[in-house]
Amino acid sequence: MTKSERRLWSKLRRKQLGYTFYRQFIILQYIVDFYCRALHLAIEVDGLTHENPDVSARDIQRQRDLESLGITVLRFPSSRIMNELTDVLWEIEHRVTERAALLGLDHPPT
Repeated sequence: MTKSERRLWSKLRRKQLGYTFYRQFIILQYIVDFYCRALHLAIEVDGLTHENPDVSARDIQRQRDLESLGITVLRFPSSRIMNELTDVLWEIEHRVTERAALLGLDHPPT
């Protein structure tokens, strides 16, 4: 795991947001950085290589494939996780609450 992935994982693990997240989770032929099965929510941490046009094109196809399965994909640049973690966590918590409501799940308080 990269430093930014480790930093985010320290906030996602052990149901800190009320749901279990897995790291390096396989879906189809892809490995997503973090995934919550209950919410059908994937979180991707994008390093500098994702700015490459070829990598970016693969990311777009990957996201389409995952979304076709009903999975919501959140993408965050590594720099945001390192410099704006509080804001990133707020966005994730917001989406967790939104997905829980959409799926009719009780969202435990965080």
